Amino acid sequence: MSDKPALPDLPVGWTGGAPDADALFTMAEAALATMPAMFAPHIEGVVVSIEEFADDETLASLDIEHPHELTGLYEGRPLTERSIGESGGMPDRVTLYRIPILVEWIETGERLDTLVRHVLIHEIGHHFGFSDDDMHALEDMA
Repeated sequence: MSDKPALPDLPVGWTGGAPDADALFTMAEAALATMPAMFAPHIEGVVVSIEEFADDETLASLDIEHPHELTGLYEGRPLTERSIGESGGMPDRVTLYRIPILVEWIETGERLDTLVRHVLIHEIGHHFGFSDDDMHALEDMA
């Protein structure tokens, strides 16, 4: 019998080592799977990607000075701003920034999969044109 405490359940996609982009992507997929069914048809075409940091151009366009300040970004046209006959164009995209998420994870002590879920749902909320209050309600539903 060991004196070491049992390890807690690890977040889906995390092996216990330094979480790489694939691990964060797996956590994001798991978070998307928890979205209420009524939202699923509207997020099917949204591309989710993981990058290390936002590039300088993106940070400058958002008036963000330090790359650790941006954990996620929605790029696209919110559903509330589209017309029925609209087609073409690039797919909507949510990018999660791995290093800033890991820094926040270390600073807050929050479970990594919970943090990834929070950032992802916030960015998906932009896709729906939600306010911050709406996004909190969405997160509570998921």
